[in-house]
Amino acid sequence: MQQMAVMTDNRVIRQEFEQVQGDTKQLPDGVNVSKEARRAISQAASVFVLYATSCANNFAMKAKRKTLNAGDVMSAMEEMEFERFLQPLREALEAYKKGQKGKKEASEQKRKDKEKKSSSTDENDKSRDEEEDEHMDDEQEGENEGEEEDVEN
Repeated sequence: MQQMAVMTDNRVIRQEFEQVQGDTKQLPDGVNVSKEARRAISQAASVFVLYATSCANNFAMKAKRKTLNAGDVMSAMEEMEFERFLQPLREALEAYKKGQKGKKEASEQKRKDKEKKSSSTDENDKSRDEEEDEHMDDEQEGENEGEEEDVEN
């Protein structure tokens, strides 16, 4: 079981490395990453994220904002001399935005369909209610006519 987890971790590390570096530089097949190395990579990633966040926060503060945005992160990457990651980062951000836009559009369409179905159901209910009202009116008129005949006799 533990060996399977190690294989999965190695596969994830290899895939992430390939995404960042492209197909030209990748971990060779058969290379395994030890548990200690994975822990070190994880710690290094945490430190990097905190440092990048701190740098991005400086840009937000200069702009008198409390919220970091993508531009702040891009500027921080430049300041930290990670310019070679800017283009892949922009591409990933664009892909994320497209995915979010697609999700939003799908959600809107689903909401519109639901509203349309609901309004259609409401119209059907109104039609049904109107028919029942007409039917009841007809019955009452029939009863009233019967009473009028009794009064005349």
